[in-house]
Amino acid sequence: MKKVLFSLLLFASVSVFAQKNSSTKFAIANGNVGTVAMFDANKQFVQSVNMYKNSAALPQELKKYSFLAENGLAAVKFKKDFGTLDFISLGDLNRQNGLAPETPVFVDGYEFPDTKINIFADLMVNAEVKDYNGRKTLYISSTKK
Repeated sequence: MKKVLFSLLLFASVSVFAQKNSSTKFAIANGNVGTVAMFDANKQFVQSVNMYKNSAALPQELKKYSFLAENGLAAVKFKKDFGTLDFISLGDLNRQNGLAPETPVFVDGYEFPDTKINIFADLMVNAEVKDYNGRKTLYISSTKK
């Protein structure tokens, strides 16, 4: 009986950790990942935003981010006189947290298997290492809890 309860508890905790935040809408600018909310807070730097409703509507240069398009995906273009916001690769974030650089990272419940992807530093409100399927994994949240 204890094994059954333990298995159920383990399954429930894994499900909670990996649960996608359905309110997160991702945005791509200069090949880096952010959120629509993050760019809304930095409107003074934004020239234009193109919203794509689903992965089928994405242009070729955004296809590699199709796993983020569940709630739509925005392509953001910065104003010409603005460079870019600070960004970092997920592999570098893994290293900073004592993890192997190739370990997948979760951002708001979305798994990023390619750790060469860059995210904007402003996206990270909270980052913590948790156990996922017996492996230490970095979890990043873009919203305050």
